[in-house]
Amino acid sequence: MTNTSDAVRALATKGREAAQVLRAASTGQKNDALAAIAQSLEANATEIVAANKLDVERGIENGLAEALIDRLTLDEDRISGIADAVRELIALPDPVGEVVMGRTLPNGLVVRNVRVPMGVVGMIYEARPNVTVDAACLALKAGNAVLLRGGSAAEESNIVLVALMREAVESVGISADSIASVDEYGREGATELMRARGYIDLLIPRGGTGLIQSVVKESVVPVIETGVGNCHVYINADADPEMALPIVINSKTHRPGVCNAAETLLLHKDYPEPGAILKALVDAGVTLHLDSEARGLAEAAGADSAYLRDVTEKDWDEEYLALHMAVGIVDSVDDAIAHIRKHSSGHTEAIVTDSVTVANKFTAGMDSAAVMVNASTRFTDGGELGLGAEIGISTQKLHARGPMGLAELTTTTWRVEGAGHVR
Repeated sequence: MTNTSDAVRALATKGREAAQVLRAASTGQKNDALAAIAQSLEANATEIVAANKLDVERGIENGLAEALIDRLTLDEDRISGIADAVRELIALPDPVGEVVMGRTLPNGLVVRNVRVPMGVVGMIYEARPNVTVDAACLALKAGNAVLLRGGSAAEESNIVLVALMREAVESVGISADSIASVDEYGREGATELMRARGYIDLLIPRGGTGLIQSVVKESVVPVIETGVGNCHVYINADADPEMALPIVINSKTHRPGVCNAAETLLLHKDYPEPGAILKALVDAGVTLHLDSEARGLAEAAGADSAYLRDVTEKDWDEEYLALHMAVGIVDSVDDAIAHIRKHSSGHTEAIVTDSVTVANKFTAGMDSAAVMVNASTRFTDGGELGLGAEIGISTQKLHARGPMGLAELTTTTWRVEGAGHVR
């Protein structure tokens, strides 16, 4: 083995030992650890911001995309928000020990399927120091140890965050080895996480398409594939313009650099006010990649031509993570469904319509992790859906799908109680 392999497996072994103790920890003990983490983040905000400033300056010098700079940046308000999210986890039910199903069989055996921790969870992610805290705290509340690979872009931030969290959990009697990072081993560290089958129970990649596909294809550790977000909004002919416009604007512009931002807008050919939506998007700074009919509507509405481009086939599959949006005109809800099924990444789709029949047809036709009816795509989020902080949004179909909260970081075990039963 290489030195990196030895080092990563040593960390994972310590993590397994910590996880063995954590799986029996009480909810109160885990909540005390979370409270200590939240308090430490706020108390050391100045130190965190100073470290983060170094990462942001380096990112700007290296030409990091604006959306990634936004994700990378921490200030005292964002740190306070992260700490608040940790406290929200304290208030959530502990999934460990929950009985998923149970019954007494005719022969008298009592059978229960019960949630238990995964064990050691690995996270590979990019330029998102908030994920360092989210992942560690979600894993901890679900009774798991966590090994983190946060990437070079957030290196200084993550060094401070991991150190603070390790100190915080240790202060309340939980092993510091419950939270560890392999960042010092660079890309080799990430590779070894993917190879550490038997040491790591679950690996979750979170980032761009390249990172996610690399982990999915190369890992021998079980992987949950998280979401590249080519999200769609479809406006049906009968949609209320006063509802449609703010939904589109919010879906695209509220925070364009995140995976639940809309990247494609489809308008029914008979929707009465398409020009108003297109001009409003341009006025908000969105560059539109339009099919010929949509471009004519945008020009007729007086949209600034500097923001209008002809759509390409590649645009329909693009996760822009920026103020860009592909736009097309469709003849029917069936055409919208067909287009989305062809180009979607399986993350989130939305429809705006006044028809229950059309809404039901659309939702039945989708094969995505989340479908919104008369609501923004931005609601595909653990906090917004009442799960608290999330570790990622799964676009696959096995084990977990959509926002992954506490329950998705557990597995189950069968507990069978007899009275001398033999088969």
